[in-house]
Amino acid sequence: MRRAAFTAIPAAVALAGALLVGSAGMLARAGHRVDELHTQPFDKRHAPTSQYLTEAQCLATKSIRLPCYDPAQLQTAYNEQPLFDAGITGKGQTIAIVDSFGSPTIGHDLGVFDKTFGLPTPPSFRVIQPAGTVPRYDPHTTTMVGWAGETTLDVEWAHAMAPGANILLVETPVSETEGTAGFPQIAAAETYVIDRNLADVISQSFGANEQTFTSARSLETLGAAYVEAQSRKITVLAATGDTGATAPLTATEVNYSQTPAVTWPASDPLVTAVGGTQLTLNAAGQRTAPDRAWNDSYDATVNEFVFGTPSPHPDASGGGLSAVYARPSYQDGVSGVVSDHRGVPDISMSAACSGLVDTYQSFPGTTPAGWYYVCGTSEATPLFAGIVALADQVARHPLGVINPALYAMAAAHDPGIVPVTQGDNTVSFEEGGTQHTVNGYAATSGYSLVTGLGTVDAALFVPELAHTAAVVGTRVTYAFLPPGAG
Repeated sequence: MRRAAFTAIPAAVALAGALLVGSAGMLARAGHRVDELHTQPFDKRHAPTSQYLTEAQCLATKSIRLPCYDPAQLQTAYNEQPLFDAGITGKGQTIAIVDSFGSPTIGHDLGVFDKTFGLPTPPSFRVIQPAGTVPRYDPHTTTMVGWAGETTLDVEWAHAMAPGANILLVETPVSETEGTAGFPQIAAAETYVIDRNLADVISQSFGANEQTFTSARSLETLGAAYVEAQSRKITVLAATGDTGATAPLTATEVNYSQTPAVTWPASDPLVTAVGGTQLTLNAAGQRTAPDRAWNDSYDATVNEFVFGTPSPHPDASGGGLSAVYARPSYQDGVSGVVSDHRGVPDISMSAACSGLVDTYQSFPGTTPAGWYYVCGTSEATPLFAGIVALADQVARHPLGVINPALYAMAAAHDPGIVPVTQGDNTVSFEEGGTQHTVNGYAATSGYSLVTGLGTVDAALFVPELAHTAAVVGTRVTYAFLPPGAG
């Protein structure tokens, strides 16, 4: 998952969706997909800027030609100011951000980001490496450069949405590679955090195609960390990816599934899956059009920016039906959409490359240091992590698995959940000289397999979530699908 302008990341783990315009693999897409970094690699196709650009300046810049948004615009778009005015900033809560390798300059870069946008310094910003010492940063290793870009996006934008929350960056020593490596270290690191109650919400902007894992048993083993998180009342989030209804079959995102596919850990029933929307904002952060499901696959300007060619590419919010997990109990009310399967996403936030966000990065491998413009569900996930931290503060305790509450809120038509009723995640791509199309799902009122239950109005959603979670609890019943059922 990627999207944005990120630098390429060859790792099989897709960064869930972060596209960074500017550097790092796929940098625009969160890096080259750090194996599905969920960020987009933008490495070769865009130049960073020494000063951050306004929305109008991004549109007028020849190498970008797309709108870009700053923290104030997204805080306004999600109606956070009433919460901030009431002292609800995430104070006392901790957001854990999990990334392979991390960034050697993240402390400095977050400081520049905060100073530029008038954000306070986090009360606490710590970096830990509980799964083993991270190898020395090598600016010539695209995987490390890509993960550094992903780390930058995750930290800066989680902080932007919950400026009073503590940030715990959890670095792991092995990059995930489409179900074959890296996840054991990620699970070990997360278990360390969970067992010691070091965080209230965990944000994961990475994922791998379910088809690339050897068996459901392997996911059950890795998912033990989420079972532990449930018992400890810790909320776990994951990006659904940036390739629409398909998912990469290889770490370099050159080959994609020609049939619908979703990514893990977003598909795990104990994880809240975060999809992507396209916001259309003015300079003040006010909407000039309703949110849509994010799908830039057929936008020539975006494809030129992200992929270096205007032809169609998978560049949309991940979403669909799990081939591994049966429908969890909280989705019984939307069985008409998901049938017997776990459906993703659960909720959606800003992710479109046709509505980038600003990041500052200066780690070696980005030339020069400066402002990079990114996108992807790797953006959406830390944004929502910030929202959950606000709800934790209101509740005065971590909320744990929030999916039962989300679906109860939607069933009750709580106004904090805002329907997204336009767009889809059908995507096309070329392989072997032939263009393939994977038909996706349309956004609609109610639940959909592209934007989930919709998006949020934070001023309403935060107190509703805190209240509903206390009423419905966090109990989740689910099972694995029988072999061949997917």
